Formats: sequence, structure tokens, C-alpha cells
Amino acid sequence: MNRFSGNITNLHQYNLQQNQLAQMCGSKQLFCDRYEILRILGRGGFGITFLAQDAVLPGNPLCVIKQLCPKVASPKSWQNACQRFEKEAKTLAKLGSHSQIPMLLNYFEGDGELYLVQEYVRGCTLAREVRRDGTKQEAEIKQFLRELLPILQYLYQNQVIHRDIKPQNLVRCADDRRIVLIDFGAVKEKLTDVGINSLNQNAHTNFVGTMGFAPPEQFSLRPVYASDIYALGMTCIYLLTGKAPLELENDSQTGEICWRKYANVSDNFAKILSKMVKISLDERFQKPQDVIRALNVETDLPNLSDCLTTKPLSNKFPTKVETSEKYTPSVARTAIAIREWKAKLKQKQPKRQLKPDYSGVSN
Repeated sequence: MNRFSGNITNLHQYNLQQNQLAQMCGSKQLFCDRYEILRILGRGGFGITFLAQDAVLPGNPLCVIKQLCPKVASPKSWQNACQRFEKEAKTLAKLGSHSQIPMLLNYFEGDGELYLVQEYVRGCTLAREVRRDGTKQEAEIKQFLRELLPILQYLYQNQVIHRDIKPQNLVRCADDRRIVLIDFGAVKEKLTDVGINSLNQNAHTNFVGTMGFAPPEQFSLRPVYASDIYALGMTCIYLLTGKAPLELENDSQTGEICWRKYANVSDNFAKILSKMVKISLDERFQKPQDVIRALNVETDLPNLSDCLTTKPLSNKFPTKVETSEKYTPSVARTAIAIREWKAKLKQKQPKRQLKPDYSGVSN
């Protein structure tokens, strides 16, 4: 049963002067008799994000309230938005059991708006880290991938595509330094494509993602699991170079992004990153496990090289096998050894002296 009424009370684009939560920022008034709105965290095409404090739970923990305001123009589209929002909220609730994905705390409708409450992650985005501390080294990027790829594997197992992986959506938690993936694009996509069957809706309004970090198939509204791998690869390149994808040149023949000259990484690791950001899906890594496997092989290469012979082989080969080196079967070798032993034993035995025979002597 759909818990949302579908009543149309707000089908227009939001603005801060008319927004209830925005007006409550900094006041002691509680939203829904529970949440104290502290400040605005961000704004986007899907709505506004607020930092709030839960006045009901013990300790009054911080939380994030996302006010979702889909741009729809008909009662049917609004009803679809409510239904899809509930479906996606359930998906987020399931995903939120992961330590690197914010927990979904609540979702509801109020005054014709859709609200989603999530765990607040205190920390710094990777985009801000690069601006503050500079670019990262190869070893740091490898460690970053080892932390992020299991999250992508988790999403893959739950049949979820994030669609908006980028440095701004990756937060390093201030408490334990773990990296948390935030702002799931699946919810935004379902809310913005509710009018996809409408003849008046343009295709570009359905796109979810960020220019440069999103792969070509995502612009065609056909994202796959490998689309998140592309975005993760572009994020790695940004962390290495400090350059956003749109700041980098593209190969005039292949269209591939040219990033190698801006980063000091090994050839083997560069091949992995380049395969992550291949334009062609056939040439790109298909699953997170494929990237994990490639990373493990790349890590083991130095150890394998120590086991290999690096001295060049001699060009001089014997033309014939010497007689002394001729192979003798083990049975034959045993027989020869027995004969030699018997011969040596016989030589060591003293010769027996003959005694005179008196039997034929007369008296």
C-alpha cells in the first residue's frame, strides 16, 4: 500500500523565501515536532539539503534532511514521484546497513513535499582534501580503490547503480577516516524521469550525473554497472592530477581522455586506470571484482619478477650428448652397482692353500 497521499500542493520550483525549512533555520521551532533545522547544506535540481538535529532521540544526534522537489506538471506525474520515491527509499534503507553508506532514518510526505532523513557523516569531501592538501600519490590511490571497490561490489550485488560518483560525493569521516559514499543518484533519477512518457519532456532533463565523470552511455540514459567504474576511474585521475575531467584534453582519434602526462604513476597502474575510463563498454572493466583482481595482480608483479631469471641465456648449445652423460635407467644402475660390489668382495677374499692328499700313499 502506498503510504503517500499523492495530493498536489506544490508542483512549482522551490525558492528559499517560500521554503518552510529554510525559514526555520537557526530557530528553536521543530519541524514535524522532531527536527531542529540548523542550516542549509546544499541545493540542487532535486531540492534542498538541510543539517538538522533530532530532538527526540537520546543525545540529539545530527542528521541530514533532503527535501525532494521534483519538477512535475501533472497529478499523475506527482503520484508516480511518490510511488518511486517510496521504492527508492526502501532500497536506500537496505543499502544503509553498510558502514560506508549513510543510514536512511526516515522518509515521509509533508505539505505536498517529499522528505528523506539520513545519517549525518561528519568529515571532509575528497574534493576539498585535494584543494587543501594537494594531489595524491599512487600508493594513496591504490588504497582509495581498495576502500571504494568493495562498496561498488556491494551496490552491484544489490542491483543498484549510483550514477554520480565524484570527489564531492565521497566524504572522509572525521572520526575513523573511513570513506563514505553519499548522495545516491538513483533517487534523483527516479524522481526526474517520472514524466519520461510525456511528449513535452526533453530527454536531457532525465540525465543524472556530473559532466566529465559520467560515461557516454549515461548520457544516452542507459547506465550500467560499469558506468560507476568509469566515474570511479575519473575520480582517481582527479585525485592524482587535481584536474577535473573537462579540464583534460581528449585524443583526437580515439576520444579517450589524455591524463597520463599529468600523473606520476607506474605503467601497470596506468593501464588499470585507463581501462576503467575506456569510452567503449567492451574495453572497460565490467564489474568491480574485475578491477580488484587486476589490482591484486599488479601488486604481485614485483614479487613475481624476483622469481624470474633475468640473466640472458647462452647461445652455445652442445651439438651432441657426451657418453658419460648418457641416461641410464635406475634398474640398470642398480645391476651395475651389484656386479661392482661382488667383484670388489671377491678381490678381498684370500686364496685358499691346497693340502696334500695322503689317501693314495703306500706304507
